[in-house]
Amino acid sequence: MKAIGAPRFLPAEDPASLVEFETAEPVPGPRDLVVKVVAVAINPVDTKIRKSLGAETLSEPRILGWDAAGTVVAVGSEVTGFREDDEVFYAGAVTRPGSNAMFQCVDERLVAHKPSTLGFVESASWPLVSLTAWELLFERMGIDSHGADAGKALLIINGAGGVGSVAIQLAKHAGLEVIATASRPETVEWCRELGADHVINHREPLAPQLSPLGFDEVPFIVNLHEPSAYWQQMGELLAPLGALGMIVEPLTPVNIGDPFKAKSIRIAWEFMFGRSKFQTHDFEKQGEILEEIACRIEAGQLKPILTRTLSPISPDTLREAHAAMEGGQAHGKWVIEGWR
Repeated sequence: MKAIGAPRFLPAEDPASLVEFETAEPVPGPRDLVVKVVAVAINPVDTKIRKSLGAETLSEPRILGWDAAGTVVAVGSEVTGFREDDEVFYAGAVTRPGSNAMFQCVDERLVAHKPSTLGFVESASWPLVSLTAWELLFERMGIDSHGADAGKALLIINGAGGVGSVAIQLAKHAGLEVIATASRPETVEWCRELGADHVINHREPLAPQLSPLGFDEVPFIVNLHEPSAYWQQMGELLAPLGALGMIVEPLTPVNIGDPFKAKSIRIAWEFMFGRSKFQTHDFEKQGEILEEIACRIEAGQLKPILTRTLSPISPDTLREAHAAMEGGQAHGKWVIEGWR
């Protein structure tokens, strides 16, 4: 089959950074689905894994891609939730070959039926970011998804990215008052369109912008940016017994003691691939979350997060998307569709 992979680390602008090659079609294990990939989305994890490959050329290029929508073409002997011709969407597992291939093997417990109201392109934009946002808000930080925390304030640093685009909407549906940060006119407007009650500039000190809005402290902060840049500000802004959620490792050491300790702050990390990487006891929860996301999309509760579509799935379009992701030029989600 045709696949696209990274043979070693090279800058995204280099034509050799992502190449097309032929490889064997995947054979499903007992709990696997084989999916014919129709559309894929790009996430920061794609660029990070490409950068981690090193200078030595691999025996076979690493197939990246951890967002996909497509059609099931084969099922393993123990699969119970899906059958051939089902239309599905998923993020998969970082420990297995990614979705930048014509066919992909993925454990059924990580998969959901794609929203019936969406095509493959829009469906591919949702899995990784919706799983990350849901797990971070409702599982790691302990925010109640059914509204018990309604009226409380949530500050989302970097609200216009993929995860932020979903977190704004999930938090609003849980009844929270959402303050998002953005720094460009188009990203400010994007956050407002998705439902943010307030938008402030993360390139300026946060407290002087929050105080006129009536927030001298907030119970919840989601930081979707490099955290050390905001560590002192977050410690000052978080209310006692509050929660801080993060997805990006700090570039420099941070002090997790006071004021975080004095305030009994919950510091919560989210890594969407944790369940599949460590085969946790609740491995199947991710498929369940995606089914819930699909239901909410079908009910009209979630607005589209797709901002750009490229075609076809090729080294050229993937390099373009990788470069945009690395350069901070994209907001929302970019999706690439179809094979030439």
